Amino acid sequence: MVSKLLLCFLFAIAIASVDCNSEGDALYAWKSKLVDPKNVLQSWDPTLFNPCTWLHITCNSENSVTRVDLGNAGLSGFLVPQLGALPNLQYLEVFRNNISGSIPMELGNLTSLISLDLYQNQFSGIIPASLGYLPSLRFLKLNSNKLTGNIPVEVLELVTWGSLRILNVSDNLLVGRARGKNTRGFAYTSIIQDPKARK
Repeated sequence: MVSKLLLCFLFAIAIASVDCNSEGDALYAWKSKLVDPKNVLQSWDPTLFNPCTWLHITCNSENSVTRVDLGNAGLSGFLVPQLGALPNLQYLEVFRNNISGSIPMELGNLTSLISLDLYQNQFSGIIPASLGYLPSLRFLKLNSNKLTGNIPVEVLELVTWGSLRILNVSDNLLVGRARGKNTRGFAYTSIIQDPKARK
């Protein structure tokens, strides 16, 4: 009986370490696509047991990543699809950098995400419709980039039917209309849209 319990315990530790290592792998894959002149990512060492000891990373009690805080860090480069493999991520704070390219559709896998702050970067392309599948998302700030196209219907439905409280897409190259009205009578959601899109 004791040996069975010990075996189960070791198996649980093995699963936890695999999860931690996979999260570290995802973050390190991102680091490899970033230019970091201030060395803010210097502690991101893939040989460590898990990324919870890295600067700018916060984990929960199970050593799973819940926050990435890299706002105003002087970074350039790209976001990577691997970021969608952080199952407990709640806050992705990457504002006021010089990150470019598209927003990966894989961010739509981050079902625990509460806040996605990508404002004041150089992102281009469309807003992925997959962001509309984030049931916990309350703050989506994509302003001051170079995004084009329409705001996806799926994202706008988060305003009406989801938890989204702030949607800021101003100062982009977006077209179309957005209304800041919650039809269910719950707390009002602010939608900040480009003036030219209100024609």
